Amino acid sequence: MRGWLVAVVAVLVAAWAVTVLEGARAGLTIEDRRVGDTPVTIYSSAADGPPVIVAHGFAGSRQMMQGYSLVLAQAGYTVHAFDFEGHGLHPTPMGGDVNAIDGTTQRLVTQTRAVIDSVAGDVPVALLGHSMATDVLVRVAQDDPRVGPIVLLSAFSRAIDAAHPGHMLLVTGVWEPGLTDFALEAARMVDPAAVVGETVVAGDVSRRAVLAPYAEHVAILHSRAGRAEALDWVNGFYQRSGVASVPPTGWALIALLFAVTALVAPLARLFPQKAPGVQPMGWRAFALVAFVPALVAPLIAAPLDTRLLPVLVADYLALHLFIYGLLQLGLLFWTGRRLTAPAPLAAGILVVWGLGVFGLALDRYGANFWPTDGRLPILAALALGAVPFMLADARAAFGAPAWQRVVLRLALLVSLGIAVALDFEGLFFLIMIAPVILLFFLTFGVMGRAFAKRTGPGTAGLALGLVLAWALGVSFPLFSA
Repeated sequence: MRGWLVAVVAVLVAAWAVTVLEGARAGLTIEDRRVGDTPVTIYSSAADGPPVIVAHGFAGSRQMMQGYSLVLAQAGYTVHAFDFEGHGLHPTPMGGDVNAIDGTTQRLVTQTRAVIDSVAGDVPVALLGHSMATDVLVRVAQDDPRVGPIVLLSAFSRAIDAAHPGHMLLVTGVWEPGLTDFALEAARMVDPAAVVGETVVAGDVSRRAVLAPYAEHVAILHSRAGRAEALDWVNGFYQRSGVASVPPTGWALIALLFAVTALVAPLARLFPQKAPGVQPMGWRAFALVAFVPALVAPLIAAPLDTRLLPVLVADYLALHLFIYGLLQLGLLFWTGRRLTAPAPLAAGILVVWGLGVFGLALDRYGANFWPTDGRLPILAALALGAVPFMLADARAAFGAPAWQRVVLRLALLVSLGIAVALDFEGLFFLIMIAPVILLFFLTFGVMGRAFAKRTGPGTAGLALGLVLAWALGVSFPLFSA
């Protein structure tokens, strides 16, 4: 009875979330097109207002910027959000030297100018970008009279000076201390006495630095205060009075994803109970299983040259997970904990739910979750590491108390941290995998546990290994030197 009550509540929560998320799109025309190879989504209403170019951050996509795109479109602007090279559905990998302004950055500047070329007319074009895109947009705007107001989220750019850009709003999450200092410094280039929340003007230059409450580098993308500030800034430049509601899309997206996660439990109960009961591992056996792979895997993998796949650190990650998983499976076998055979039908349903339902919701409302054709071999390579790792993780976590499950997952993050310490320059981008892994275990980990209780850990391990390979394969940019 309790399980069905959870299901009813989850359905109601999902219904509320979809209502909010679809309501943010209501009345808009949303269409996709390409500028060369660049995928662009156009959000517009009947107002047909000035054009706004929206650019995402590193490892982002057009979908991640919807919070701002939709609000601006509802207020009457014509929004053009695009995928940078190597990101989202863009088929061309990023290239050039990531540490040189005339390398990768210049390629992204050229790409952004091509999008501006496709929409520029008699009215100046507004630019809005997040994180990595902020430096790109600042450089795009240099000496380009077609560019009007600029809105930068979580910004950092050494190209900003006292005269350029001319009309700039900087929105920073209150939990981004280094970037909040930078935003205020940019405002004080215009007026040394500038404070947060004040618009300062000197000649043709206007600046404003504001803080988004309860926001960090990702939450700022759905900050209601940030989106309202962005709309006011763009309205002020164009002397328009466009209005739009700013719905709680961030909370709605979180609610929807966790509702989808919760609905797996009643789905798993459709299968008969076959998984045997097990006793938790003693502390000695647990320490062996949890920490030996975490320490040994980076010592073996980090010194090896793994630059084989056109995705940043994906090849290293596949090798790391493969070694980690094999070591952990071996230790589990040695301690008498053998892996059960997976139930193919149950594993297939879990994969379909994870990719088809959870993935569809995420792709529509949060971030790109679908691979281009060029990523399919990368997903296959990642699966060679992710499946053994998840088989081992599922068996180690099966029947374990909550603290052991938490330690097992933290051990992986520590292991990746050790790898970064051993080769900081080559493996730095592993740091950015941590949020993906945490989200994976908070959602797919819960789904797998529900199926493991019914059909055994082998089912959950196989299914979640495939899903983890998919999630990692679509999250990181394609890159070719």
